[in-house]
Amino acid sequence: MTAPPAALPGPLLLTQKRIWIIFSALIAGMLLSSLDQTIVSTAMPTIVGQLGGVEHQTWITTAYLLATTIVMPIYGKFGDVLGRRNLFLFAIALFTVASVACAFATDFWAFVVFRAVQGLGGGGLMILSQAIIADIVPAKDRGRYMGPLGAIFGLSAVAGPLLGGYFVDHLTWNWAFYINIPVGVAAFAIAWFTLRLPSKKAVRRMDIPGVVLLSLATTCLIFFTDFGGDSAEGWDSPLTWAFGAGTLLAAWAFVMVERRAEDPIIPLSLFRNRTFINSTAIGFTLGLGMFAALAFMPTFLQMASGTSAAVSGLLLVPMIIGLMGTSIYSGIAISRTGSYRRFPILGTLLSIAGLLWMTTLTAATPIWVICAQLFVFGAGLGLIMQVIVLVVQNSVSPGMVGTATSTNNYFREVGASLGVAVFGAIFTSRLAERLNVVFTQSGASTADAGQATSTLDPQTLSALPGPVRDAVVGAYADSLAPVFWYLVPFLVAALVLALTLKEIPLSETSGMVARGEAIGGEEAERLERERAEGALPTVPRSP
Repeated sequence: MTAPPAALPGPLLLTQKRIWIIFSALIAGMLLSSLDQTIVSTAMPTIVGQLGGVEHQTWITTAYLLATTIVMPIYGKFGDVLGRRNLFLFAIALFTVASVACAFATDFWAFVVFRAVQGLGGGGLMILSQAIIADIVPAKDRGRYMGPLGAIFGLSAVAGPLLGGYFVDHLTWNWAFYINIPVGVAAFAIAWFTLRLPSKKAVRRMDIPGVVLLSLATTCLIFFTDFGGDSAEGWDSPLTWAFGAGTLLAAWAFVMVERRAEDPIIPLSLFRNRTFINSTAIGFTLGLGMFAALAFMPTFLQMASGTSAAVSGLLLVPMIIGLMGTSIYSGIAISRTGSYRRFPILGTLLSIAGLLWMTTLTAATPIWVICAQLFVFGAGLGLIMQVIVLVVQNSVSPGMVGTATSTNNYFREVGASLGVAVFGAIFTSRLAERLNVVFTQSGASTADAGQATSTLDPQTLSALPGPVRDAVVGAYADSLAPVFWYLVPFLVAALVLALTLKEIPLSETSGMVARGEAIGGEEAERLERERAEGALPTVPRSP
């Protein structure tokens, strides 16, 4: 592949034009990740039904979130130490290759593994995009860039369900992953030619023991919750508690290693920063409640409401519209006023209201009511998610932006993984019991009832006799809606944390300018004009 054009001597000039060029590469990467999520969520009931994994469908979401969670601190720290350009390209390539593997999977557990590999790339796309924005845009102006990112999520929210539903209804679910190939290639090409960021060399020893122990602790924690909620093992299983003990031992060893590490992957000094602790705790509780509430909503809409894959996906659009609208509004308001504290408070209140409303879901709930519930819930999330990241980045030194961003996201994803695992286990165990009863009462043997439960998808459901189909629909509704009640206390905890969040002035200098790696503002615009007029030397150097 042709190398990107060489950079000019001296610090990078962060003119407004260059900022938008770099931002275009970030948008391409985010489109790849966000489009995949909306397509897959729509196609998931069909995927698990055809691959024979209905009873274990939580593993698809858990595997992706677990992999994403593990690599977040790695991308964040390595980006601070080595530079973010090559890592961003690697994340795009890994995500795209894993998408190809998912498309050709013929076994449920192989599919789960490939989704985990996708998560290894997706975690980099998320963290590096947020860190690069902090590198090139001052905190006081960063809210303006939430608009284009919100537009990308809005586009994905509309295009993803349409594509996912079309693939499931008219082609095959495999096309939900084939589509990532051209998008991934385009995103890689855009990033290769436009993402001009300095490369660095590590001056201190990398914290490999910390990486290993953090990954081990995270994996054991998620497996502990998954096996505990699994009907085959349960909370009294020796294997479950072996993972629980592994979590505690690995976490203790990680803290001991970080105290002595030359350059720790998660510096313990971060936890002496009150603003960082508060914001990260909000992210943890929000992730736990948010992802658990949303992970199985497409399944509920398809199976309990009897809608097609395409329609169920489009029913999620109101939530994204609410999220996108409040995210854009809060970003503009923060850039204009420099004040952010009120948005997480209002956001948690709206999210709690939406979640309480969702506890009333039944198979007979009108579609417009479901759309309204999702809109309120999404509007609440939009007032919190981007704001919390901005607060964290603004509370640390420029040299720790990537590490702080990734650590904040790490704990949010730990909360998400726990939420999906624990509350997903509650949902699937309740569902399996009810479906087994339904099929047994319809005349099937115990073995046949178990097989019918594990391979049930929307197409199979539509072919069942009317009374059996109605009973299955009722089983889905009765299994999922009550689970929302368990999530309310966590969002209430997030509200308490938001009320105690301290507001500090937003920085007026971008990360790269503060570190001496770039020149920004009016000075950059002036130097760029002089360079264009030939007043500055133009001898190229390696990027």
